[in-house]
Amino acid sequence: MTTTPLVDHLTDFVDELRRRGIVVGPSALIDAASAMEVLDLLERPRLREGLATTLLVDHSHRPVFDRVFDLWFPIGAGMRTVTEDLPRDEDGNLDVEAVRDALAEMLADDTAANDGRLDQAIAMIVDELGRYGSTKGEAFSAYQAISAVNPQTLIAKIAAAMDSGDGDGGRPGTGELYRQAARQKAADLRAAIERETQRRMADRNGREKVGAYAVPPLPENVNFLSAGAKEQVEIRKTIEPLARLLAAKLETRRRRAHRGAVDVRKTLRASMSTGGVPIELSHRKPRPGRPELIIICDVSGSVAGFSQFTLRLVYALRQQFSKVRVFAFVDTVDEVTDYFDHGEEDFGAAMHHMISTARISTRDGHSDYGNMLAGFVSEYGESLTHRGALLILGDARNNYHDAHTDALAELVERARHAYWLNPEAKEHWGTGDSAAPDYAEVIDMFECRNATQLGTVIADLLPV
Repeated sequence: MTTTPLVDHLTDFVDELRRRGIVVGPSALIDAASAMEVLDLLERPRLREGLATTLLVDHSHRPVFDRVFDLWFPIGAGMRTVTEDLPRDEDGNLDVEAVRDALAEMLADDTAANDGRLDQAIAMIVDELGRYGSTKGEAFSAYQAISAVNPQTLIAKIAAAMDSGDGDGGRPGTGELYRQAARQKAADLRAAIERETQRRMADRNGREKVGAYAVPPLPENVNFLSAGAKEQVEIRKTIEPLARLLAAKLETRRRRAHRGAVDVRKTLRASMSTGGVPIELSHRKPRPGRPELIIICDVSGSVAGFSQFTLRLVYALRQQFSKVRVFAFVDTVDEVTDYFDHGEEDFGAAMHHMISTARISTRDGHSDYGNMLAGFVSEYGESLTHRGALLILGDARNNYHDAHTDALAELVERARHAYWLNPEAKEHWGTGDSAAPDYAEVIDMFECRNATQLGTVIADLLPV
């Protein structure tokens, strides 16, 4: 490969990262090109690490980078050369139980990875256990191959093999260390099978089509309502850096607003001494103090995750406000500020404790925004003043109850600012039992399906 095609290939790779949402500046691209000049392109692990070091700023983006790298810098094309075979039964098919034993031995022995035996074994597993016939011809399934091998069942065998190969295996605590290492090796095996399957399907269908489903979204772009347990952990990791950025932005806005708006009348009067040229600007007296924030959040099962992420973000920003009060509801609203007064030490536990003990569900256990709004006006309406802001978190799915938009209108009238953050896609508002369009006529409602949208909305809306 000549230099120009290689540079073009690297540029296309970086363009794909950018399309996935990873920010790569021109200087980072130049650094990556310089790294490729000194790296052995046949040493894929070193090439991967070199490009990751020069192109990535956020470590949470590494899983996306790795998947894109595997598509753009594959280990090879077509079938892989196999010089060693795995155990087979009398019919010539792979003996799955014997294959598991062989895999455990190879995973416990680091030399198996270095001399290529493990890679060859993975190629055979995908080729024979992951192959299936489709309407478009031969195809490969990572799920099918992983289900056959079941890496989770290998953990004990890998740990035992590692222990038997260690002359000091009887030392206290080594058993748990081996099990931890074995769990990681089992996870690595699963990932390797997925990469090999992805490589073969990219040969068959093209990397663009495979990348559409094989490359995960960035954590900050994962949909709150569809995130699994593992994805929720990754989303939580985005909250702290996002909060730092937002705090800096809010502080900058506050500093700029410190002198107040320009007083046109005073400025024009002062300009008389300079012949009408407004050299010296006069400013109005700024509003003193920081605003109060009232949050009302739906913690029913469908949107509890979204509410928790938003509360984490707001609590990370709580120093930007003179007071933060939190109210939660399912069908009945209750103040839960005290549950979060200890900060973010164990936010998840506080959320669980609040849902378990607060008076937030006294009727049928289904979301009832109308009853919540009417109850809030009756019990806590006086807490809203023209000095504070109201933030409502929820999908506005009212289970066909009375929407009580009049109660919402009263709350909006009382507050200085009022906003509604909805984790559902805007095209779904008004479908089924959604009362979002009715509420959106009374209050400014914003789509917040992921952390990126949430951060943008919070930064633009929160008052200074």
